[in-house]
Amino acid sequence: MRRAALFAGLVLLPGLWSSAVRADPNDALPIPPPQPRQEAEVAAPDPTATPPPPHPSPADEVTVLGGKLSRVAGSAHVLRKEHLDRQRYDDPHQILTAVPGVYVRGEDGFGLRPNIGIRGAASDRSKKLTLMEDGVLFGPAPYSAPAAYYFPLMARMRAVRVVKGPAAIAHGPQTVGGSIDLLTREIPATRQGMLDLGIGQFGFTKLHLTYGASDERAGFLIEGVRLANSGFKTIDGNPGANTGFVRNEWMAKGSRTLDLGGPGSHELWLKVGYSDEVSHETYLGLTDEDFRASPYRRYATSRSDRMDWYRTQLALTHRATYPGDFSAETTVYRHSLHRVWSRVKSLGGASILDVLARPTVGRNRVYYGVLTGQANTTSTDDTVLFGPNDRRFLSQGAQTTLRLKARTGSVEHQVEYGLRFHYDEIQRLHSEDAMRSEGGALLPSGNAPRMTDDNRASTRAIALHAMDQIGYRRLLLTPGVRIELIQPEFLDRRTGRKNRRAYQVFLPGVGSYLAITRDLGVLAGVYKGFSPAPPESTPITRPEESINYEAGLRYDRKKVRAEVIGFFNDYKNLTDICTFSNGCLAHNLDRQFDAGAVHIYGIETFAEATIPTSWGVSLPVRAAYTLTRTRFRNSFIAQDSFFGEVVAGDELPYVPRHQASGGVGIETSRWGVNVAGTYVGSMREQAGGSPDRVLPDNAPRTDDYFLLDASASYKVIPGLTLYLNGRNWLDSAFIVARRPFGARPNAPRWVQAGVQLIF
Repeated sequence: MRRAALFAGLVLLPGLWSSAVRADPNDALPIPPPQPRQEAEVAAPDPTATPPPPHPSPADEVTVLGGKLSRVAGSAHVLRKEHLDRQRYDDPHQILTAVPGVYVRGEDGFGLRPNIGIRGAASDRSKKLTLMEDGVLFGPAPYSAPAAYYFPLMARMRAVRVVKGPAAIAHGPQTVGGSIDLLTREIPATRQGMLDLGIGQFGFTKLHLTYGASDERAGFLIEGVRLANSGFKTIDGNPGANTGFVRNEWMAKGSRTLDLGGPGSHELWLKVGYSDEVSHETYLGLTDEDFRASPYRRYATSRSDRMDWYRTQLALTHRATYPGDFSAETTVYRHSLHRVWSRVKSLGGASILDVLARPTVGRNRVYYGVLTGQANTTSTDDTVLFGPNDRRFLSQGAQTTLRLKARTGSVEHQVEYGLRFHYDEIQRLHSEDAMRSEGGALLPSGNAPRMTDDNRASTRAIALHAMDQIGYRRLLLTPGVRIELIQPEFLDRRTGRKNRRAYQVFLPGVGSYLAITRDLGVLAGVYKGFSPAPPESTPITRPEESINYEAGLRYDRKKVRAEVIGFFNDYKNLTDICTFSNGCLAHNLDRQFDAGAVHIYGIETFAEATIPTSWGVSLPVRAAYTLTRTRFRNSFIAQDSFFGEVVAGDELPYVPRHQASGGVGIETSRWGVNVAGTYVGSMREQAGGSPDRVLPDNAPRTDDYFLLDASASYKVIPGLTLYLNGRNWLDSAFIVARRPFGARPNAPRWVQAGVQLIF
């Protein structure tokens, strides 16, 4: 702690010694506000366009190291509202593949429970990322159980920020890969509403409603979204069964300017929300042979699989701004999630992953027949273990951010302090019934249900961060530090086993940006990455740690931006937390497995521009490409199927060597047509061989694939827009993963149409 305090003091002293100077408050924003154009270039106002809010929401002041996006001393990307509106994606996977260095692993075809990784960090349930909504952690239990079984509906978002490199230390606890911050819709400046109705194939329906108003002192926004479909898969013996989902999400925001006297201004913000889902989703996939014959087939034994959950959220924020460019923002938050997933879990005498990987080997023939409904249960070994995973999550805390702008001679400072007190927990109650399969139907075997898990894991954490953006002429230098004080606890109610520990981490970093010209600059940075160990771990378990480097060039001028960035992540101890979603066996559930030293390195390239023409048509174009290489530096044997038997030089699973995306459009004030394409190379599904024979020694790979999407919109009259979206126009079917249990498909060609009314 002594060296942490010393480092933080060195970072902040220049700003504290200096006298405050007046500066543009927008310099603190990671997204610069639109710059006014020349009078001759200003288009006629659209009376139906959403006017700017009377005062920015608290989320607008979540900073990225280095301030403005064009001069960030590190890698950061913003997907703005115009980008999100072009394709109107509901699946977060499809949105985030537009960002270089971001990888996804498909699972259900809808993106209900996304698997997202950044720069090689494990993508399983996005558990190696810091996930935020309006600057507040939204994961069910970010420390105790970081697997993201909840992800907000993208229809509610006006922007998405992806932060990599040294800026990641401002957001924790996961800093090995980076952070994703989803920004919700703003309170409108005038009375305004929006209604969006959509229909499409596979029973798709969409209802999206917003209404809000504000004046100089107060404002409100109410928003509701309902997405539903009947699914694109067919269950053996029950072709009309629902394999889709229904999701509802409501949010209400309110703001009030407070008159507290004194020199400063004060605002109070309240955000409340409720979400729920019913999805007929399964972990049961297919054998490769069955996939090639019918990729959207589901085996009969999965017909009763179902997920139910509901979530509540509350965030209360106070923001104070004082003369001299000093501001303070404090948020108190509480989120709760209760989910029950009843599904096929395993077989009495075998692993489903092993059976579907080698369906013709030995007794796997019998097990395969039971899963597909072609054979009946005849013994205890071929019973189907079915039951609910009942989990309750709580995440709550308070966080404060202080910001100060100052000057020391010719050196400018933009200082930020952050402090967060956080508590989260997960309570697991898992049971299973041994069921008989008869004609594909699951019937009680007569045995009593068996309790498999009854435990509680919790974490108390204090997180501090400090940074100082130091500007001198053309150079920006941004040193920072993050300190985490973590106290996890675990109680197994079945065995009475208890774990309790306390540890601290010191995470320094520094980023730099040197402007070669007004529009072209060089960036470089280094920082320490960290991912906490689960509460189930013993006191000697090491958390995941890495030293991450990046360097590159950035060009940014008006509506053109381009980057080339190289990165190198040197892992001291790469880890994996065994989960059902990555094919974990029950006896290893929630255990951490260490992989030791790993190198992950690559190049990210990105370019986007909006090209104007003389006839009133603009051409938005973008392109991104990522080359990634991974290498284990030591050999080991792990008893989870994700790593397996690794030999030095093996590659990480679910990291594509090549990934590219791009888009081009033609847009006017009345209509627009946009085409987007995504290519993802084949990915290894297991690091090494398989000592437990869950997968064959020649570990399989996913299919490489190319997705082509297109959309069109037409403004009939001001305020009334028709749109058409097409997903996977080539109707390609490919294996996106073989986890948890067997080959999983992407969504087929999917056409959707809708109408949006602004009133």
